[in-house]
Amino acid sequence: MNNHDVFLERALLEEERITTAQLETARRHAREHDVDLEDALLAMSAVGSTELAMVKADVCEVPFVELAEYEVCFANTRIVPRSLAERFLLFPLFLIDGVLTLATDDPLNLEALDQIRQVTRCEVDAVLCDRTRLRKLISRAYRLAHDQAPQDDDESRHEINASRDDRKQPIVAAVNQLLADAAGLDASDVHISPDESELHVRYRIDGVLREQHAPPLSMHPGIVQRLKVMASLDLTQTRRPQDGKFRYTHDGAMIEVRMSTVPTVCGENVVLRLLPSSQTVHDFQQLGIPPRMIVELEELIVRPYGMLLVTGPTGAGKTTTLYSVLRKLNDPSRNILTIEDPVEIRLPYVRQIQVHAQIGLTFATALRSILRQDPDVVLVGEIRDNETATIALQSALTGHMVLSTLHTNDASGAIARLRDFGLPPFVINSALLGVVAQRLVRKVCRSCVIPDPVEERVRHSFNLDEKVEGFVRGKGCKRCGNTGYRGRIGLFELLQLSPGLQSVIEADGSTKQICEHAVSEGFRLLWQDGLEKARLGQTALEEVLKVAAIAATADPYNPSMKMSA
Repeated sequence: MNNHDVFLERALLEEERITTAQLETARRHAREHDVDLEDALLAMSAVGSTELAMVKADVCEVPFVELAEYEVCFANTRIVPRSLAERFLLFPLFLIDGVLTLATDDPLNLEALDQIRQVTRCEVDAVLCDRTRLRKLISRAYRLAHDQAPQDDDESRHEINASRDDRKQPIVAAVNQLLADAAGLDASDVHISPDESELHVRYRIDGVLREQHAPPLSMHPGIVQRLKVMASLDLTQTRRPQDGKFRYTHDGAMIEVRMSTVPTVCGENVVLRLLPSSQTVHDFQQLGIPPRMIVELEELIVRPYGMLLVTGPTGAGKTTTLYSVLRKLNDPSRNILTIEDPVEIRLPYVRQIQVHAQIGLTFATALRSILRQDPDVVLVGEIRDNETATIALQSALTGHMVLSTLHTNDASGAIARLRDFGLPPFVINSALLGVVAQRLVRKVCRSCVIPDPVEERVRHSFNLDEKVEGFVRGKGCKRCGNTGYRGRIGLFELLQLSPGLQSVIEADGSTKQICEHAVSEGFRLLWQDGLEKARLGQTALEEVLKVAAIAATADPYNPSMKMSA
């Protein structure tokens, strides 16, 4: 045992990270399995890998770096050979002004540092990292830089073989890195956009596009061609839009990618929509639905028939909410069928149908057919036209629970939208149980949360009392990409068709009149849910203002309403 190990043991014991008994057991484990003490401690779960690395960094008197907080450039694999990286467990993080910052789990290994200096001819600055994360990084980086994902069709296999050519290898590596980074950051979309002088790559994370490090513009045609091969698109066609899809694996999880290309004056613009096949269906509380609304919603969906609509713009999480409803209803006693475009989440027992307009399988035609499949619950991905709306409401009147979505600004606006489809008020009143409207707002990063003094402009928008304080925002840190936000949560409003509200609809009341009456019965608006979530520190007031446009006047149907502490 060297002095370094002795000091590490002492530090772990002094800081009460492990007990003497655990240390003795780890030593015995290390001898029996021919591993070092650190691997023995990790195998026994006596201490976490990050915790161990931080203690070790103090002992070695070097900086500790959390790899998860850095955007690692996999092109750095060219700096250090894979054999050295795996032998000494190290990875080149940055090369700036001739100084190579080296991630390692043993910064005192002089042999390793000397060899890296000889190979790179650079000064080396070693930082200590979590051993487990470092191993995964090395494996992933060198694999993505040099391997290709297997494809099924002959044309793709030809491309893989051809890509072994040195000129194509960087293209494959660039595409692999783009996809891996997007999945690692939980991006929902990847935008690859050329202009006259450079290539731009942006990931949509938590609903906001973020600029990323991009390959040179010269690689753009090759990247597009590579993606077209993966999506089985026409390689020779660059003057018209194309749509395709493919799958790839990231950290053992399958991700489906929907690819869209459009021609621009600077070249083809590509957008990739990432759809993890293992998406989790959350419960109502996880979505951010308020407790009182959860009770009301659960009472609605257990009724034997009727229609529940979810409204909001594209990307507001409507499908996620509907699947949370299906999760509540899904059991062997119910026959559940869905019509979707696309089918994004798979559930047991649920029979799911993919819309295919090219062969005439639309929402309306599919809905007519599945009504002969003896369904108890029917989910229609979206009501887009009069025919679908009519069949859906007729289904709700004939013993089926129908779930669907509409594109309207708020819950009250859904009534007017159904009228636009030519549906009379008595049909709406008979079939419709309720309407959920929702938006997504970004959650404040808990790692950098700070108090957020309310500006006068914001206070006026929400009609807040001057004494109301206690709001927060994110300052910005590496963990949240310096945005101040991590993850998203929903804002919700639930409009139930009470007898009084049905009277307003029967009298052909306007959207404003419908909302005013609902508010008088206790209906809470989107912005009010957002204000409550901001008070709880879940989001920031600025986020609520961005998505709940009605908040601009505090309450469009009751401007004199004063929100106080």
